[in-house]
Amino acid sequence: MTQVELSVSQQSVGEYPVLEVRGEVDVYSAPALADGLNTLIDSGTKAVIVDLTEVGFLDSTGLGVLVAARSAAADAGRALPIACAHERILKLFKITGLDAVFEIHPSVDAAVHSLGHQNSSG
Repeated sequence: MTQVELSVSQQSVGEYPVLEVRGEVDVYSAPALADGLNTLIDSGTKAVIVDLTEVGFLDSTGLGVLVAARSAAADAGRALPIACAHERILKLFKITGLDAVFEIHPSVDAAVHSLGHQNSSG
């Protein structure tokens, strides 16, 4: 049995921090995702981009972490766009209705572009 690890790393694209998530997000790995998200949200930036493009599996625990992080970000006046192109993961957002809650983009670049637009028009 192969165990797929979760890797959570941080990088920046322009002025925005990006939380790069790779692997599988489940009940065991979700706390690592939560820690990474909370750290970036608490850092005071205008937005945190969550990069799920390298995530192969996301369960309800992982979705719960994302929803909690989005609430925390919204309370702090921050945006939490998601970059995801995996049909399976996108389907999960659609089925749960979370595609209406999160701003989901096909790539990190698209998320950055969207944030840039919001800042110039807002």
